[in-house]
Amino acid sequence: DISEIATLNEVNARKFAENGQEIFAMIENCHKPVIAVTNGFTLGGGCELAMACHIRIASANAKFGQPEVNLGIIPGYGGTQRLTHLIGRGKANELMMTGDMIGAEEARQLGLVNHVLPTKAEAMSKAEEIIAKIMSKAPLAIGMIVDCVNAVFLPEENGYQTEANSFARCVKSGDYKEGTSAFLEKRKPVFKGE
Repeated sequence: DISEIATLNEVNARKFAENGQEIFAMIENCHKPVIAVTNGFTLGGGCELAMACHIRIASANAKFGQPEVNLGIIPGYGGTQRLTHLIGRGKANELMMTGDMIGAEEARQLGLVNHVLPTKAEAMSKAEEIIAKIMSKAPLAIGMIVDCVNAVFLPEENGYQTEANSFARCVKSGDYKEGTSAFLEKRKPVFKGE
């Protein structure tokens, strides 16, 4: 909210940014899948929120951007980091330095969104389709995937070691036993998150 941002000073601005970063990191690290469906303007904090989600789906009329430079500031909730990871350094610099917006299709081509659908209703339907598919999978494995994917972006983490540890943790789970038994018995698995 720009009216709230207008009241910030150096001390409370840092806390404002840190609080937003903490909340968005919780979304990004959540072991339950978080899907953003965007329709219309997805700018500033809204774009930062969408980028913290595991999967992003847009309607064709969605517009994305980090226009904070127009207010004399930068994204504060992790936008400089997540946008760069998602679309690359050059394009992230361009979008943040110019304050320009991009359309949904360009956002998809750049890797900012996973899918673009013609309408909001179709975008919601796609999200429901994806979430239903994910919900049929082993919950522990889904959480481990989140950890492993996020480890790629943490310089202090060894992503391969995180993957090996997560793989070992999955193998000792009840869901692993259920998944392999179901495969061998040619039936659908019933995962319990154990």
